[in-house]
Amino acid sequence: MNKLTSQIYRIVVPKFIRKRILAKNLPKSIQKYYAGLPEPPSAEITSVLNYLSKNPIVVFPYDFQDEYIAENIEVFDDMEKGLKYVLMDGKRLYFKKRWGTKKIQDLYNLLSKEQDIRSPHRYLTNEFEFKMGETLVDVGAAEGNFALSVVEKASRIILFEADKEWIEPLNATFEPWKDKVEIVNKFVSNISDSSNTKLDDYLNVENGRETFIKIDVEGAESRLLDGCKKFLSEQKSLKLAICTYHKQNDEKEFSLLLKHYQFNISHSDGYMLFYYDKQMTAPYFRGLIRAEKM
Repeated sequence: MNKLTSQIYRIVVPKFIRKRILAKNLPKSIQKYYAGLPEPPSAEITSVLNYLSKNPIVVFPYDFQDEYIAENIEVFDDMEKGLKYVLMDGKRLYFKKRWGTKKIQDLYNLLSKEQDIRSPHRYLTNEFEFKMGETLVDVGAAEGNFALSVVEKASRIILFEADKEWIEPLNATFEPWKDKVEIVNKFVSNISDSSNTKLDDYLNVENGRETFIKIDVEGAESRLLDGCKKFLSEQKSLKLAICTYHKQNDEKEFSLLLKHYQFNISHSDGYMLFYYDKQMTAPYFRGLIRAEKM
């Protein structure tokens, strides 16, 4: 499908129908691609192919995702704030005001799968930890579940979220820790203006302080990295967890870039199929990068 045909297809065919067509056809394309390679796929990829041969396509093609049931998630009403929330490790995680119970259940169910210890989207491992006293810079915070999971360890948290609808629930979630949590309603990019900021313009190099940056910005990761070259270069104690599944070449390009800045690189175990309304191409599977410079 060329670019013009693709544009017409997206205009003419409703999104929910495109998603159904993709979900039906993509597993066949994946199986065909790997069957045509001269060398057999790795054991990790073979396990994914086996899953797809028996199950509908999902973001996390592993049996663990079946353990999560959205309908079992209890959603509460905060009548004073006019917001709904779930309890996450005993702490309130609030959601957008206009969202109903089912949407909150579905999202929180997905978030729980993402951070399962077996998930290729999990930011932390036993070796790649968020340690007591570190600063967290959460870029693409959305509802703030990752920041909430480490809020008691962090000495300072900066949440960047461009979607204005998330600002009210973020303020509600982090109200008990408001003295150390800063919420910034801007895009993080390679320019600084009224609606954007470069990390190089916002963060000060503090080599006496360990910093952890989590990055999930829906495909704008390369622009963000372009706007924090100084921080990447000069901050001596720095960890990054950066999503690479939004664009096909991000994993390779980000790995090369971070190695240039003397980071040790590791990749998430397993694979994701981020198939939502995307024109995915081979080799299909993606996850995230963990990088550390000490």
